[in-house]
Amino acid sequence: MTITSTEPSPPTRRPSAFSSAIRQLTRRPLTLIGVVIVLVFIALALFGSMIAPHRYDAIIRGAARLPPSAEYPFGTDRLGRDVYSRVLWGARDIIVLPTVTTILSVIFGAAIGLTLGYVGGWLDDVISRALDSLLAIPALILALVMLGTIGPSAVGIIIVVVILYTPIVARVVRAATLSLRSAGYIEAAKLRGESTIYILFRELLPGVLPALMVEASLRFTYAIFLTASLGFLGLGVQPPSPDWGRMVNEARDSFTQTPWALWFPAGAMRCSSSA
Repeated sequence: MTITSTEPSPPTRRPSAFSSAIRQLTRRPLTLIGVVIVLVFIALALFGSMIAPHRYDAIIRGAARLPPSAEYPFGTDRLGRDVYSRVLWGARDIIVLPTVTTILSVIFGAAIGLTLGYVGGWLDDVISRALDSLLAIPALILALVMLGTIGPSAVGIIIVVVILYTPIVARVVRAATLSLRSAGYIEAAKLRGESTIYILFRELLPGVLPALMVEASLRFTYAIFLTASLGFLGLGVQPPSPDWGRMVNEARDSFTQTPWALWFPAGAMRCSSSA
């Protein structure tokens, strides 16, 4: 005679949002490679000034306009400053600022998008139309107007980029939330009496996380270009910080004599944003 056990099986634990994100990354090797490149550039921004052989403003006597060599890997500019050291020092602003703005934009945009997609109704209509009107203005033009009012500074760049990119992230998250809010596990959470905050961030957020991570990587790329563009126009982080965009602008006048002074900061921007 076979005796079957009547003990209930232990409940299966739902994977966390972090573990779900890791699994999504491992299924997309190219995305994983991009994330690794971004992390490398972030580490370079944090520790680049420690490994740079010279300070960003150090003028080396008798070393002006030297081509790339073993002693100066990126050559020197027309004033005798080491381009390699300036690129490493400049990574702090050109990478850290977009990282901070991307994190803030993703946090605010995800919160707004989840709320609008789940609640719906007149709140969704009013705020969505307001976000659409903000997105109708070209990002660079709006950034120039805002920075002209606030003033060029690191804090000003963070405020402007967050205002520009939060609506874009919110629209992506809202669209993903609309397709999930009627799912069975969401209805089950409502029947259990879970709070709205719990449903938004414990039930809906893991489902929209893949789309959110893709959008975050795009925002990071565009934030690098926008920050460098503002530096090129003189509205980025102000001197003496060696902003990559300003380095490109300064190297234009002496391009025929020191083309490497333009190539390497421009190439650094391209590599960091291509991740």
